[in-house]
Amino acid sequence: MTSAWSRIILHADMDAFFASVEELDDPALGGKPVIVGGTGRRGVVAAASYAARRFGVRSAMPTAEARRRCPQGIFLPPRFDRYQALSEVVMSVFDHFSPKVEPLSIDEAFLDMTGAERLFGPPEEMGRRLKAEVKETTMGLTVSVGLAATKYVAKVASDHDKPDGLTVVPPGETLDFLWPLGVRQLWGVGPGAAERLESLGLRTIGDVAKAPAELLRSHFGAQGEHLLELANGRDDREVEPGREAKSVGAEFTLERDVLGAAAIRRHLRRAADRVAPRLRAEGTLASGLRVKLKTAWFQLLTRQAPLDPPSDAAKDLFEAACELLSEFDLRIPYRLVGLAAYGLLPAGAPRQGELFDDGARERQGRLERTLDTLRDRFGQELVRRASDLDEPEEPEKPR
Repeated sequence: MTSAWSRIILHADMDAFFASVEELDDPALGGKPVIVGGTGRRGVVAAASYAARRFGVRSAMPTAEARRRCPQGIFLPPRFDRYQALSEVVMSVFDHFSPKVEPLSIDEAFLDMTGAERLFGPPEEMGRRLKAEVKETTMGLTVSVGLAATKYVAKVASDHDKPDGLTVVPPGETLDFLWPLGVRQLWGVGPGAAERLESLGLRTIGDVAKAPAELLRSHFGAQGEHLLELANGRDDREVEPGREAKSVGAEFTLERDVLGAAAIRRHLRRAADRVAPRLRAEGTLASGLRVKLKTAWFQLLTRQAPLDPPSDAAKDLFEAACELLSEFDLRIPYRLVGLAAYGLLPAGAPRQGELFDDGARERQGRLERTLDTLRDRFGQELVRRASDLDEPEEPEKPR
């Protein structure tokens, strides 16, 4: 074991992943302000290249605001299938370095590198070798890497020197590294919590580390103690290899607000048609379904219910979603419609209620698997419902 390292945790975070993939596939975009996301009037930025970020463009920003800030930007719709394919390549590289890989999203993961020094050298060399292999395997994509003795510090370190960075924080230097950083660097602290901390005079992580525990508890409850632990570099969470997705979903930010059940059902059906193939591709069944609507004034509403029996069929997802609509106020306009399948089970798990199945479920399953094959071979848009043909595609956000 490297001297003083009880654990070696590596956090790898791809640099501006969606935008970088677009630049990889079209070298003419290199160095230009590339902005990926919904391109319509009410779209949202999914990713921005570093050239675009210099104009203040950030992910989750409305596309209209991004256009105001960066009128010369190159706005591109997302290509999620391409991003997913390259994500699988990157994750396979990570698997070469450690049997303990915990993906956090499509473009970042933790690796437990404890005990791997004989294979890859000391922590800094581990980082260099992983970065080089990602770049070579993807033919040009870069990843920023942080190494530390805890997950939290490794994650902060990976963001310290972006893009294409490598930051190693030895255990004995943890507090020297953390304490000068702003409170927004604390894991789980959003803008609201950051403002509350700053209003208490706690502007740096060091300020939080030295604050009385009673003060943090009184303002943040149990989270206050967690913040105190993180601020002092204490985080004993293990890397959880092979953690399964908790849900699979699709949602649409709409060009025009929709009103009434019929209009909302149309988009729920499209979402179900996106989610069901993903469930089948991953060999999972959903045992629960969640419907998500966002009002015209940006209030987010969700309702959920068990799915019995568990299913991977778009028909079942859609019907369950329609039943949940009765729990929403359908007299008001909505700007976003989506659904998510949760409680994922292996497809081979026994399903109740099928002993006297008249074969309809199996016929439906065969039909949907046939459509999957056609879409895989010829593209998602080969087969579309007739009811969708007179409407433009809305940006989709998969989970």
